[in-house]
Amino acid sequence: MKRGIALLLTLFSTTTILHAQEVEKTSAKESILSKPSRDFVMLQFTYEGWNKPDSIRTTGFGRGFNGYVCYDFPIAKSNFSFAAGIGIGTSNIYLDKQEIALNDTGSSAQARFIPQTMDYKKYKVTTAYLEAPFELRFFGNKENRNRGFKAAIGLRIGTLVGAHTKGRRSVDGTKIIDKEDTRRFLENWRFAGTVRIGWGNITLLGTYNLNNMYKANAGPPITPYSLGICISGL
Repeated sequence: MKRGIALLLTLFSTTTILHAQEVEKTSAKESILSKPSRDFVMLQFTYEGWNKPDSIRTTGFGRGFNGYVCYDFPIAKSNFSFAAGIGIGTSNIYLDKQEIALNDTGSSAQARFIPQTMDYKKYKVTTAYLEAPFELRFFGNKENRNRGFKAAIGLRIGTLVGAHTKGRRSVDGTKIIDKEDTRRFLENWRFAGTVRIGWGNITLLGTYNLNNMYKANAGPPITPYSLGICISGL
């Protein structure tokens, strides 16, 4: 009798311990799922373009890179969240047999796109902005945002931190680079609408500036835009 009772107690204790371990594993798994990826880091690789007058000619593949660190704020227990962040956005555009004259003086001085004065093999316009992206996000799978449908719309606010033009030419077989580092005539701020849509950690990206690249009466009406891929996670 005593041996039977002891056996029952042993079985009961063993079952209780195994159940507790299973509950602990399940709780740990749920804990992991309750803290899903919030897209803290966004790396964006883009094709850069300009909405511009026909007199301005671009060529090649304009390219850009944006890198942001964001903080995500879930909206209650819904599939939506709001995110804000900080980062850098860059753009490179190549001109076709043109260059930009930036040495005008006087009250009517402005950036002028003129035929090349040198035989440049490549001539590009580069800009860099310190930016703050803001997004309203939707996650199809809120338990694990690394999987499932994703979409976001937002606004990107940037302040100009660098700009230059660079022309590459050759003289008697010697490579020469002409570089003009100046932010003259450019708007100090840019505002761009953004949209992302995709699956898991990869989304397609589109942006369109809401203001012109140049200050009023300081250059042609150019509105930058971009299309690309965003890789997000963490």
